Amino acid sequence: MTNGSGKLNLIMSSPKYLFVWLFLAIFSIPAFSQQSSSSQAGDPVLIKILQQELDRAMTSLAKADPAPYFISYAAGDDVSAVIAGSNGALLANINRHERSVDISVRVGSRDLDNTHGENHMSSVITAPLPVEDKPDAIARVLWINTDKMYKHAAQTYLEVKTNTKVRADESDNSADFTTEKAQSYFGPAVVQPKFDQKDWEERVRRLSAIFAKYPDIENSTVMLVVQTGTRYFVSSEGVRIVDSRPLIRVLAMGNTRASDGMDLARSETFDASTFDKLAPEQEMATKIEKIAQDLQKLKKAPVVEPSDGPAMLSGRAAAVFFHEVVGHRLEGQRQRGDDEGQTFTKMIGQRVLPPFLSVEDDPTLPAISGVELSGTYSYDEEGEKGQRVELIQNGVLKQFLMSRMPVKGFEHSNGHGRAQDGAMPVGRQGNLIVRSNKTTPDAQMRQALINEIKKQKKPFGLYFEDIAGGFTLTTRNMPQAFQVMPLMVWKVYPDGRPDELVRGVNIIGTPQTVLTRIMLTGQKIDVFNGECGAESGSVPVSAAAPAMIFSELEVQKVAQGHERPPVLPPPGHDTTDVASKTIPQKEAR
Repeated sequence: MTNGSGKLNLIMSSPKYLFVWLFLAIFSIPAFSQQSSSSQAGDPVLIKILQQELDRAMTSLAKADPAPYFISYAAGDDVSAVIAGSNGALLANINRHERSVDISVRVGSRDLDNTHGENHMSSVITAPLPVEDKPDAIARVLWINTDKMYKHAAQTYLEVKTNTKVRADESDNSADFTTEKAQSYFGPAVVQPKFDQKDWEERVRRLSAIFAKYPDIENSTVMLVVQTGTRYFVSSEGVRIVDSRPLIRVLAMGNTRASDGMDLARSETFDASTFDKLAPEQEMATKIEKIAQDLQKLKKAPVVEPSDGPAMLSGRAAAVFFHEVVGHRLEGQRQRGDDEGQTFTKMIGQRVLPPFLSVEDDPTLPAISGVELSGTYSYDEEGEKGQRVELIQNGVLKQFLMSRMPVKGFEHSNGHGRAQDGAMPVGRQGNLIVRSNKTTPDAQMRQALINEIKKQKKPFGLYFEDIAGGFTLTTRNMPQAFQVMPLMVWKVYPDGRPDELVRGVNIIGTPQTVLTRIMLTGQKIDVFNGECGAESGSVPVSAAAPAMIFSELEVQKVAQGHERPPVLPPPGHDTTDVASKTIPQKEAR
């Protein structure tokens, strides 16, 4: 999403995006971190070159006016392999090796520099690097792009100084850059995981062929992504980080369309840091089969009307709910800037959730209940060590997710400065975890929902089983609202009728109202792994929470599609009555 908002995605919900997902899987897949305190015997060639050019740039530019007080180089070395298939045939088999570098230059002082205010997100330049360790070739890329970034920074700093003289004072006059202890970390060398290429080609064919059995599935893809990314970070403050982030992912997705034009999509992701931790093929096949069956059911499910009333969210849905409604509003940069809504800025020490709920963000946690977490990392994109942050304790707000952009009362980073390549880091979520001390056995949660429906004398409640993602708005010029986009929604009736699958609604609301409606939670914590997009780009995240019952949730209709399902029957299913599906023609006059 754009500046001032966040978006969490598990799938793209339109068929035209299936190949976009293939592109993203190849070029911007999230990754897990491996943590270690060990050092390599000798410095890698790339970090030696980065350090040498950094020292040369600081020495040379010290004579310039204005002189930079900080420069950093963040280089990424990514090796990946992708095997993608559809309907039992391979779509792509790609191997890639790529390097790039992000260069940041700060001019002025920590109190006021070229990154101030709206200039923050344009204070980095990205350039491709040679994939060979050729010092002269790499140095020339660093030289010319450092020069470009310095010139831009110097010009921007002059504009910042002028603007601060003519504009009204800001409500938060915190500095632009924190002072931190320089970190040094050389993680273990990680090589691309070895795997049997032919075996996985056959496996992708078998898994993707499952969708072909279902005639209503219009588009489907199964892909294997194997990636090893190593990040090299040096700064003029003395930070030196080498951190490898391996990922193995199998992604399956399918799409169909209801008769009224509504686009329907389902997906499943299997992530692991090593092949031996990846789900077995039979488990993948079972879940892919369920995706296809769910799509068949959704295609025929009725559309539910907008309503408000008792509702239950599964653990996965509750996790996304908290990511959107709470997590984004606790990111540090959203507490300063006069265009930010600042929902919780002045509420430190006050109750913002029911007293039985606590929220933390812990990027150092590798897994929950055996499920590996996508938001795990050892060091953030500013070279700061990831830290567990207790955000809300027993309903009371304690602190925010901080990058090196300080806010009033929070003058240091807590290791949450995150960004994708090419973007300036800001405070972002990693592994957001909701814990409860008011739980009921999960087997009794449905009955607790029915009891609340009866108490309110409502005709039904809603159970949100699975979700596609969500987004939230945090700037003042827009409503301080959120939207969570469920996929599998059930009407729950209080009179004993079976639950009814429905479609076509999104959960909506405003945070300070809806958070007071949480009544109780289940015991088991479920995990949602996905990607979050905001002003610093797309980063891998996890959210974990127990199932929750709300006394009231509001839903609205989703945007209606207008494209009809295919008129022609799919290959191999020609028994369909094509005549009944043809587009009506005007009678001849």
